[in-house]
Amino acid sequence: MGYWKSKVLPKIKKVFEKNPSKKAAAAAEATKSFDDSKEEYNKVFEEKKTELQTKVVEIYEASPTEIKSLVKERNEGGLKKNTTQVHKFLEELVKIGADKISDFPGSKAASEASSKFGPTLASSSVFFVFEKVSTFVVTEEKEEKGETKTEETSSTVVQEREIVVEEEKKEDEKAQVTETSGEKKVEEQPAEAAAKEEEKSTEAADQKEEPAKA
Repeated sequence: MGYWKSKVLPKIKKVFEKNPSKKAAAAAEATKSFDDSKEEYNKVFEEKKTELQTKVVEIYEASPTEIKSLVKERNEGGLKKNTTQVHKFLEELVKIGADKISDFPGSKAASEASSKFGPTLASSSVFFVFEKVSTFVVTEEKEEKGETKTEETSSTVVQEREIVVEEEKKEDEKAQVTETSGEKKVEEQPAEAAAKEEEKSTEAADQKEEPAKA
């Protein structure tokens, strides 16, 4: 890969810079060749999906925000603005093969086409790879969201239980206050009745004394 970058690639670029139409034609040929291999890339991808996932997600997480956005929302404007980062991301995917894991399907051909013609002219190949990467990323994000929702639901349930307990405490306190008030009223009623009886007895005694005096 080092010899390709330092020796071969600069010469190819010089030839294409002198003749843009020739560059576009070569890019179109490379795209056609890539398209013819897509069926094989898809087959390998499905076979090696589990094996590739951990490494691909690791590379994605270490990538800048611009690349993450491009993986999820692919557009040529993003390729133009982030040419260097696109090259680097593709190269990282190619390196997966060096870790005794299968090459990421299509990454090598897409990386070579991107280096030769630029990501924009090789957009079809680049976006094919990005789309495959996105299947891992979307799955990871859905799982994370599911965990977050579960935590939020648990938190909500706990809060609702706390509210119910608080309301029950308040109801108990109200009931206790009512019972206490009732007891006081019951205690007061005999006292009031005794006082009235005493008043009646006093009045009756007074009435008896008055005729005697007369």
